[in-house]
Amino acid sequence: MTESNSSSENSEDSRLDHPSSSSLEAASNPTMHRSKAAALIKRLIQEVVNWFKTLASAAVYATLIVTFGFQVARVEGQSMAPTLIDQDRLIVNKLIYRLGEPRRSDIVMLFYPIDPGKSFVKRVIAEEGDTFRIENGLVFVNDVPVRDDYIPQGFRSYEDYGEQVVPQGYYFVMGDHRNNSSDSRHWGMVPKKYIIGKVQVRWWPIPTARVF
Repeated sequence: MTESNSSSENSEDSRLDHPSSSSLEAASNPTMHRSKAAALIKRLIQEVVNWFKTLASAAVYATLIVTFGFQVARVEGQSMAPTLIDQDRLIVNKLIYRLGEPRRSDIVMLFYPIDPGKSFVKRVIAEEGDTFRIENGLVFVNDVPVRDDYIPQGFRSYEDYGEQVVPQGYYFVMGDHRNNSSDSRHWGMVPKKYIIGKVQVRWWPIPTARVF
């Protein structure tokens, strides 16, 4: 009896001296929760910092673009397809024509001569002093056919345009989608003062980004 009682007491002592694993888990849970919360807060702070860095970088790039004579523009419509299509994003160099003149085949951004509050993107076909005409879908500048293999057959216009001479300080422009473009054939030649700048980069969509 005495031995039994003794054995029972030892057993109880043993249970008191060695807490169960569930008790240990419960005791450690507050620490684990605090650790997870701290990690989450740290991650959120890092994300906010990264967001502000991105925003600041974008602001710096935008300032540099405006300061050094560049402009971001968006294509609306299909008059320059397939070279440029609706919603393409462009960077326009506004400084280049202060240092030089527009050249044939340059893609330019210009004020619409009939309503200068609007702007268009077109291609320079003939410069000041050039003689040009359009016959059966082919453009001739100074009696030489213009190479325009960038225009698919279905985009051509076969409407003739009689021979003309481009006056000094003016340019003849057309859209690449010849049968779906409002351009110099309809509203006349463009004075240089209406040419905003040269389209130099299509930066969006990224897969079709390119330099002109």
